[in-house]
Amino acid sequence: MEMIKIFDTTLRDGEQSPGASMNTEEKIKLALQLEKLGVDIIEAGFAAASPGDFEAISRISETLKESTICSLARAVPKDIESAAKALEKAKYKRIHTFIATSPIHMEYKLKMQPNEVIKRAVEAVKLARSLCEDIEFSCEDACRSDIGFLKEVALAVIEAGATTLNLPDTVGYRLPNEIGEMIKEMKTCVGDRAILSVHCHNDLGLAVSNSIAGIQNGARQLECTINGLGERAGNTALEEVVMILKTRKDIFGNLDTNIKTKEIYATSKLVADITGIRPQPNKAIVGKNAFAHESGIHQDGMLKHPETYEIMKSSDIGIPQENGLVLGKHSGRAAFKDKLVSLGFDGISQEELDSAFEKFKILCDKKKEVYDEDIRSILTDQTSKIPQIFELISLQISSDSNGVPYAAISIQKDGTNRIDAAIGNGSVDAILKTIDRISGYNGVLKDYKVEAVSEGKDALAKVVVKAEFEPNKPAFIGHGLHLDTLQATARAYIGALNSYLSMQKLM
Repeated sequence: MEMIKIFDTTLRDGEQSPGASMNTEEKIKLALQLEKLGVDIIEAGFAAASPGDFEAISRISETLKESTICSLARAVPKDIESAAKALEKAKYKRIHTFIATSPIHMEYKLKMQPNEVIKRAVEAVKLARSLCEDIEFSCEDACRSDIGFLKEVALAVIEAGATTLNLPDTVGYRLPNEIGEMIKEMKTCVGDRAILSVHCHNDLGLAVSNSIAGIQNGARQLECTINGLGERAGNTALEEVVMILKTRKDIFGNLDTNIKTKEIYATSKLVADITGIRPQPNKAIVGKNAFAHESGIHQDGMLKHPETYEIMKSSDIGIPQENGLVLGKHSGRAAFKDKLVSLGFDGISQEELDSAFEKFKILCDKKKEVYDEDIRSILTDQTSKIPQIFELISLQISSDSNGVPYAAISIQKDGTNRIDAAIGNGSVDAILKTIDRISGYNGVLKDYKVEAVSEGKDALAKVVVKAEFEPNKPAFIGHGLHLDTLQATARAYIGALNSYLSMQKLM
């Protein structure tokens, strides 16, 4: 088999989706899942961009043992040196440096002549290579660059020490045949002196098609994100390109990846939970309706033979075969642990297991039926290691159709309970204003989402909020899980505040 390297940039390019910012603990959790998924190279961030990014890359480097950890860096000495420092503790490390090569970028953004761009690129690669053996160089906006100039840059940076050459469709402009022709010509030029990589954006909805065209013409690294997250319309979706290669063996025969496809669903769910951005229902592979059949004709065919309307099995990507009642209040710890393993949570600590089991028992007393998704949500919610600077103790709400809603809340900080109340335009507004009064931080709510974790009137409510605590600064995400939606709301908002405060300590 000839292996295609999977370069995941969910933690870097994916995080650039509006509102998809993650804190350090969330990045570490996701990085561990990406390693479990079998990702070859994880681009953990842009070390020079912020102290938070540097800290996340450094801690991920220290934690992961199998995947290569990568940091992005502009073709600027301080960026490259910062990347190398953040990657110091990584078992396998890569520095990814870049500069734009298209006429429009060189003229208007860089204000540099082509010969100056080549000189800067070579100097950057030489510096990076002196600090790290595995160097990737990207020609930003390669797909709108002159092919002759691309060849000049490619040969120069490879001679300087680059081991991977990335040719991104930065603005998602090209068609598959155009990408294929470019990669084929560059492959002839470069030969086996470096691995060619494709990084396609989805502005015209062609990211996956363009990536596949790149592979068919000699690229041997795919740059992608989970759920296709990324700037503007997003990036190539990892789950789609991987399943194309797996499903169409008649076309791609000897090409394969190291991805453990049964971890795709769990990884997609984790990214959606952390970022609050869920794939649309009809999203290929991981959308809610991807394996659903409502048409009578389709249902009839499925009953007679699954392959009449399904080209792959839901179990191939790790979707549980049944989502029925699994455990009850009389279930023991051993049975609960077995269920966690079957859901993919086989690496949790004893402390995490004990905490999850306690929450499971409480839920069993309150809820008629407990589903796999309830248990999955408990684990996802309770494994967050964000410092709990503020913690919700109690919440009381008063609201009727003719009265003024108010909230009375008790919050603990440093072992001391703080109690206050406020009125609002509605129950949610009253809750947020009360938390602001108690904490002393005034947040601006940017997004608010509520969804039922499972089915039934007693389903757990999962609330995701995005709140801004400083003007013109990134919003922070908070998650809340509870049978009562307003309790979940308070927890989510406090979670966003705690995330903001934990990041402030790194500044």
